[in-house]
Amino acid sequence: VPEVQNTSRRTGLQLGLAAVTEANTGDISVKLKTHRSRDIWSIMDEIRAKIAQQEPAVTVDFTQKLQDMIGDLTSAPQPIFIMLFAPDAKLIDSWAPKVADAIGNIQVGGKHPVVDIDDGVASTTSGPAFVFHVNVANAAHVGFSPQNVANEATAMLDGLPVPKPVVVNNRPYTLRIRFPQAVRSSLQSMNDTMMISPTGQTATLGSLASIAELPGQTEILQDHQQRYVAVTARLEGLDLGHGIAAVKKTVAGLHLPSSIRVEYGGTYKTQQKWFHQLLIVLALAVVFVFLVLLFEFKNFSAPVAILVSALLSTSGVFLALFITGKTLNLSSFMGLIMVIGIVAKNGILVLDADGKFRAAGLSAKEAIIQAGRRRLRPVVMTALAAALGFLPLALAIGAGSQMLQPLAIAVIGGILIAIVLSLMITPAIYYYMTRGRATEPGA
Repeated sequence: VPEVQNTSRRTGLQLGLAAVTEANTGDISVKLKTHRSRDIWSIMDEIRAKIAQQEPAVTVDFTQKLQDMIGDLTSAPQPIFIMLFAPDAKLIDSWAPKVADAIGNIQVGGKHPVVDIDDGVASTTSGPAFVFHVNVANAAHVGFSPQNVANEATAMLDGLPVPKPVVVNNRPYTLRIRFPQAVRSSLQSMNDTMMISPTGQTATLGSLASIAELPGQTEILQDHQQRYVAVTARLEGLDLGHGIAAVKKTVAGLHLPSSIRVEYGGTYKTQQKWFHQLLIVLALAVVFVFLVLLFEFKNFSAPVAILVSALLSTSGVFLALFITGKTLNLSSFMGLIMVIGIVAKNGILVLDADGKFRAAGLSAKEAIIQAGRRRLRPVVMTALAAALGFLPLALAIGAGSQMLQPLAIAVIGGILIAIVLSLMITPAIYYYMTRGRATEPGA
């Protein structure tokens, strides 16, 4: 793939912060070139198709590093996380692959947006494993302690680190010493390997320890002491809201047995929780802005006029997201909350000038018109300055800017439409609510 700059591979380990990784799993970190013509999703799609064709037995899961780390921190690594609860383990194990196949056949616009599907059944089995049981009596007879035998076995497989690192070009490197490849090629080779005890006596590993094979162990997933199997997947080319809606419709069409309870977790559950919390933040923001304006103007007319304009300016947020093809996610929602506070400043400028003109003896109508004329330039200048400040982020200039791009687009859309609303809606509402007064608010 021409856009790939370099790669690194880890076997038996993965990026997850606290994940238990089996020996037959791992990850490949791929660094892309800075200047490239295709986006990361197109590159992922090409590599995914090549792997499916050349290595069909391999299960792959594509994710960006930052996305994976955030998923681990929030305990929601996958966008689609379908939890099948049932007391009968065999029942959910039989239905999980059917659910996985069903969501994999979802089509939107002629494409399959659900990718990297895992039915959750095979991933819950670990092993097999081999255990060495040291015969303490035999080992002691030839001068070996159980720890000596364990160290020798470790040296055969993984190698033992030397006490002090080797410094080359002012950089320390840890060296590991282990037996040749032929020794660890098979269990029989390990058993036949001759070892020397601290007392100088010799013995083979097979004469000092017996080997027992452990079958694959099943990992039992529980939530609130209820057993479940998780069918996971990712979305490509489709936002989370529409993707989950399509998945829910597909799962409902399978008519699962009544004993199976379905819950949707992962990123979707986390997003719904955060949306609920952000709605509370939005409500508190409106209340606090209203209280500040109430103390400032000492009447209800000005806060109502300003907040109506601020709330209507959120239409610019949705319009900007629609034009740019972005979704209402956590980032753009935070931008919407920011717009409420930013736009309220425009109304304060206009109504403050209106109060001064009324105090000078102008009528309510003439005062509000003059206030709009006088504050047109500062309102437009501050709005354009803020919009231009967010423009580099809205254009996704710089590494990692895609995460906050919806926020910048939302703020720019709200600010631009607020120019019109602050100079038309706010003065009009305030005029009709206070046209019987000739002095500035609170005077």
